[in-house]
Amino acid sequence: MPTSKAETDGAGRKVWLILAGLALLTGGCAGQRPAVSRYAQAQDSAPQRLIDVSQVKDAVPREEPLSRYGNPVSYVVQGKRYRTRTSSKGYTERGIASWYGTKFHGHRTSSGEPYDMYRMSAAHKTLPLPTYARVTNLKNGKSVIVKINDRGPFHENRLVDLSYAAAARLGILGEGTGLVEVTAIDAATYHPVPAKPRIAPSQPKVAAGTVAPSPPAHRPSLYLQLGAFSNRGNAERLQAKLSGVNLPGVLQISTGTANNQPVYRVRIGPLASVETADQLTRLLADHGIHDPHVVID
Repeated sequence: MPTSKAETDGAGRKVWLILAGLALLTGGCAGQRPAVSRYAQAQDSAPQRLIDVSQVKDAVPREEPLSRYGNPVSYVVQGKRYRTRTSSKGYTERGIASWYGTKFHGHRTSSGEPYDMYRMSAAHKTLPLPTYARVTNLKNGKSVIVKINDRGPFHENRLVDLSYAAAARLGILGEGTGLVEVTAIDAATYHPVPAKPRIAPSQPKVAAGTVAPSPPAHRPSLYLQLGAFSNRGNAERLQAKLSGVNLPGVLQISTGTANNQPVYRVRIGPLASVETADQLTRLLADHGIHDPHVVID
């Protein structure tokens, strides 16, 4: 079973283990503490004990205090500084989701809670801990509500790291990554929608030996944005810098507005896959262009 968890994420969570402090390490229920260190497992993986994820309930948003351990003003992982948001209100963003499983199961998250890969949780680099959010797979429309209680993923081009159960419910386990939208939920005003009774869908009649066609899935387009400029000349100079590079997508300048002012965005795409985006990111770094922004249309 392929996973998208890079070893860099393990290093990032080690930083948070230090930030939690010795009191956190020794507190809590001893029964929740794994006997083996997460670093004894070289690669992350799916569990051998498979479960019916359709029976795993969404996280239920509720008001609770911010974590004492997971919300510094800023922190540094692998030389890069991240600034923690003071609020999740109004937050929504599209990007690439990955997932994590057995390597971290039972170990403490950045908020101090134990990670349970069979529950609806997630990791995010900057949202306050905890934050409840709806995560939607943009390819198939499936969505789940997760509790964001951990930091990560510290891997290029990744927006959110999902628990095994959440990734399974969204249908991204096989590929290891997925294009998603993350929308924060205001726990103070959240009202769950009553579940509708399940009615078995009627099956379309088809001729013997044929397969009923599936409804077409929405196919979002993936781009990497290299820069956004108020001056078109600057955008054109960046475009010219890469004109001789063999790129896996079209290098283009798109025009938009920000704060009622024109903005010129230099993008490459659409890209065939997340793997292509990762390869392109490394290629761009060789040409002095770092940290491109993932854009999904």
